[in-house]
Order: sequence, then C-alpha cells, then structure tokens
Amino acid sequence: MDRVILHCDCNGFYASVECLLQPSLRQVPMAVCGDPDSRHGIILAKNELAKGYGIQTAETLWQARQKCPELVLVPPHREEYLRCSRLVNEIYQQYTDQVEPFGIDESWLDVTGSRQLFGEGPEIADQLRRRVREEVGLTISVGVSFNKVFAKLGSDYRKPDATTVITRENFRQIVHPLPVSALLYVGRSARQTLESLGIHTIGQLAEAAPSALTPRMGKLGPQLIAYARGEEDSPVRYIWEEQEVKSVGNSITFPRNLTTREEVNAGITALADEVAGRLRKHGLQCATVQIQIKDPQFRVISRQKALEQPTDLEREIRKAALELVWNNWTPGAPIRMLAVTGAALTSGGGEGMQLTFYTGEEEKRKRQRRLEQAMDRVRDKYGKEALSFGRLLHNDLGLRGAGKERSEENDSGDSGQE
Repeated sequence: MDRVILHCDCNGFYASVECLLQPSLRQVPMAVCGDPDSRHGIILAKNELAKGYGIQTAETLWQARQKCPELVLVPPHREEYLRCSRLVNEIYQQYTDQVEPFGIDESWLDVTGSRQLFGEGPEIADQLRRRVREEVGLTISVGVSFNKVFAKLGSDYRKPDATTVITRENFRQIVHPLPVSALLYVGRSARQTLESLGIHTIGQLAEAAPSALTPRMGKLGPQLIAYARGEEDSPVRYIWEEQEVKSVGNSITFPRNLTTREEVNAGITALADEVAGRLRKHGLQCATVQIQIKDPQFRVISRQKALEQPTDLEREIRKAALELVWNNWTPGAPIRMLAVTGAALTSGGGEGMQLTFYTGEEEKRKRQRRLEQAMDRVRDKYGKEALSFGRLLHNDLGLRGAGKERSEENDSGDSGQE
C-alpha cells in the first residue's frame, strides 16, 4: 500500500506574516527585504500584488523598484516568523507525529496512519488549509502524493491556498512536462548541466540513462533520475527524532566590498572562529572545508578542500579556507560576501583523534584545542564579544566574530520563501 505524504508550504511566508502585523500592507505591492545599509538589500519575500509586477525573491532592491516604483519595503521580523512557524506546525502535529520541517515555512507530513481518524489525504490537506487560514491567518498550499519529492512538487504546482494530488496514475501527466528545475535538489548548476545534455523537462530526465549523467554529476545524477521516475522512498521523520546536521556554516555580507588580503583574512578569521565554536558546541568535527565568494554582481565561486584529519579548530579551518580563497580569488577583485562551511561531519570533541608521526605537531593541536575551549567558556559566560582576534578589532567591516549561521540539516540548503 502506498504511503500518503503531504507537503505543506506557507504561501509567501515572510510577506504574509508582515501583512498580519500590518493589515494595510495587503492593499499595496509590498516586499520584505534585508537591510540596505548593511548590504543585505535583496528581496526576501513578496505579496501577491508585488508578484504581479514580476518581483522575484533574491533580486536586488534596485531591480525590484525598476519594476514597481511604488513597492512598499518592510524589514524582516524574524521572531514573528518563528512564532507563526511554531503555530502552524502545532496544527500539523495534531494529525500525525511524522512531521518533518523543511525550512521555516515548509513541512512534510506522513498521514498514512491518520486516515481512519481524519479522512483521505486530500481531505486532510483541505482541513489543514482551512485551519491554518482560520487559526493563524496564513494560507498554505498542499501537495498530496506517495513520496516526499512529488508531494513537494504538488505544493508548488498551484498557489496560493490550493491542494494538488499527484498519484501513481497521473504523475507522468502532471510532473513530466515540468521544467527540470522544478525538481527537488536541481539548483542552478545542476540545471545547467542537465540542459547541456539536452535534458530540459522532468520527463526527459526520467528517460535518461544513469550512466550518461554519472560522469558529469556523480551520484546526484542517478538520484535525480530516480526522483523523476517516482522512485524516491525516504521516510518522513518523527517529531522526536533529532535531525542530522550535515554541515555547519556561516556567511557575512559586508557593509562594503573587501579588496585587500588583510580584509579577506579578517573576514575568514571571523567566519572560521564561528564555525569552529559551533562544531565544538555540538561535539562535531569537519573533514571538509568549503568556501563561497560572492562579488557585487552576485557571481559566486564555491570551492572545497578535504582535510588531512577532521578538526574543530579555528586555526585549521581558517588555514584551509584561506588556501581556497588565495587559489581562487584575484587580489583586488571586490568581494561582497564570504562564507565558510565545515562539512563531512563526524562525532569528535577532540578525543581519540588520528595520531600523526609528528608528535610535536599533535601536542600543538592539543594545546590549541585547550585554548579554543577556554575561549568558548569565556564567551559562554560573558558573551561572544568578550574575546576576539586582534585583526578583528577597530575595523569598519562589521566584524565582531558573528556571521549568519547556516546549519544544513538536509541536502537542499535554504529553502525559498515562495
């Protein structure tokens, strides 16, 4: 018997919450944006009226205002978003204990065992849409299907406030004509690779041979083919299951462009320090360091490096990140944003680490760990800014050791708001 999986997606979540806070915003084209003064000036979400002008998430404020000069911009209220997210998920949990959030505004539900109490999948979906609208004031779109990937496609298929049912009998008619970019985990890079191979729709992807994609995409290629064929079968997690953290990262968008090695070094130091501290807090170590460099035109360079042994030390994460930057950045080229991520995580905490033949070096690592753990204790007691690095003092880059946290608990990264 097939499972019954729902994917519930809050429509224009940030913008919808802002309209709850200020009902007058419902009558005008509006968008939630980052702080232009700190160069987070991009569109985070928009309402339906703004969408009618072609406003898109992640475009710059300048681009959005070119399309709609009367666009009303509001800053984000993150605590309110978290509050509303909790309220919505509490409703979901009244129908099943298999509720798996996918970002702040989306969740999968497995309601296979709930049908005798609440009705079939589409009926439950309609109940959820009504209750969220009446009790929270938000609208959701719901996809109903036999697996998580097609359920998510269903919630994206019709918006706002709609239920879409994708079955084994109709999925080829509904799913296969869609562009390949509509499929979960097909980002810009994967889409470009697939299109270069002549694959533009999900149906064409379903017909592809895994051996044709593996040389260009590795294991992701056959995985995407299986998704397109309806063969995805991962479970929806129970609410008491702890979500596996697959990477720990931080990013900083700077108030002005970085152009010198000293500025880049300072930025990487702040990020590496945050990542290392969070790894130690969770008893984890990373075996891979990843960096991202974004320029003022929003072009992104992403690189990664495998380490000789897993680490939770700022010094080693910083060294690897800087090596990647120096090998891939043209000195003087302006940098808008930097990100550092620790990936390929293992349980650690410093004990039982692989020993090297250079016992002197290993002793240095132990001393470094004791030093960084002492810094953790001081910061826990007196705040993050109680201790910092000399190169981070008296700068105009907004560096005080804090960046934007990016913990990846799934392979998708951040989910969109629309």
